[in-house]
Amino acid sequence: MKKLLKRASYVLGAIVALAAALALYIEIDGIPTYAHDTPVLTVVRTPERVARGKRLSTLLCNECHLNNETHALTGKHIEELPAEFGDVYSKNITSHPEMGIGKWTDGELEYFLRTGVRPDGQYVPPWMVKLPHLSDEDLHSIIAFLRSDDALVAPSATPPLGKTKPTFLAKALAHAVFRPLPYPKEPIPTPSRTDRVAYGKYLTFTLDCWSCHSADFKSMNVMEPEKTLGYMGGGNTLMDAEKKPIFSANLTPDDETGIGRWSEADFVRAVTKGLRPDGRPLHYPMLPKTELEEDEVTAIYAYLRTVPKIHNAVKRPSIEVAATAPANEHGKQLYQKYACGSCHGANGVGLVGDLRGANEHFPTDDGLRAWIEDASTQKPGTKMPTWKGIIRDEDYGPLMAYVRTLARPGKSAAR
Repeated sequence: MKKLLKRASYVLGAIVALAAALALYIEIDGIPTYAHDTPVLTVVRTPERVARGKRLSTLLCNECHLNNETHALTGKHIEELPAEFGDVYSKNITSHPEMGIGKWTDGELEYFLRTGVRPDGQYVPPWMVKLPHLSDEDLHSIIAFLRSDDALVAPSATPPLGKTKPTFLAKALAHAVFRPLPYPKEPIPTPSRTDRVAYGKYLTFTLDCWSCHSADFKSMNVMEPEKTLGYMGGGNTLMDAEKKPIFSANLTPDDETGIGRWSEADFVRAVTKGLRPDGRPLHYPMLPKTELEEDEVTAIYAYLRTVPKIHNAVKRPSIEVAATAPANEHGKQLYQKYACGSCHGANGVGLVGDLRGANEHFPTDDGLRAWIEDASTQKPGTKMPTWKGIIRDEDYGPLMAYVRTLARPGKSAAR
């Protein structure tokens, strides 16, 4: 018996030592690098491709790479990434030859966007969206845009804002689970828009809707999204504009916990205007997708109607507004209630809107209210939802007063 216990202790000790050695190796090695063959590719840049590429880039790239200070795709701190993955900074993807991607070939760009492997072999973990399902034509359109003279991607010497520091979990997952995606062996066509379900599935995959709206980032099946745990059933933990946990919505056609009772018009309004059927605003990180055309949104809706139902009641954010709170605090609560921070950030500077110039642009409250009520009449294509009929009349005063406190110091506005 003693010999058996002694042998067992040796085996256990060996297992512990091996696990410790493996952990040390992962910690030191970090995110793996991979040898690869770069495809030969020259993308023909046409005005049509550049225009479509810009629209696709706005939907796929801007959220992580658009810097509010440079107003270009020079990279930023990805504050909304769950802390379990690390501290991440996106890269400068302008055409600057040193700080950006100006020296990359079209083939290197295509290979990177498909697989997640940079020209130097460095793999980028899943915090970067890969595009294995995007059609060749749409991918080439993105490359054409990145090569264009558009102000978003014109050469900018902006240096990195910080160094990415992945956690041990991220390193371990990159060694064991998340690997470079396979480079396609056959051309990938764009589905016909006339096949609404097929085209909606294509958009759901390529716009990465499924990864946020499934159960957990750690269990994603990138090559076969529909096999992902809790596919489109929501509940995945995200971060809101104030870095607090928020859970993705259930988009399956379940009547009680999903969007089974939503009409097509309800869905279009939610996606493009940021407002649910009951008038409640969507919360960051879900932003209005004003770049999507209506037939694209209806195609996504048609596809989602075919997804298996999942009964999953996801807790939605709720903001209590105290009518007796001090004026400025009351305005702040309304700012949170109407999810203004989803676009404008908790302090007035967000991914979409910068309120620091509110007083200069809207020197009177009448002008500011007119913008809030229906901004699209003044700026077609704006991400600003139409709030007329949603924000209560008595809420405008304290809400606008709080917005003005987020403007640049030293500025004043006429009432």
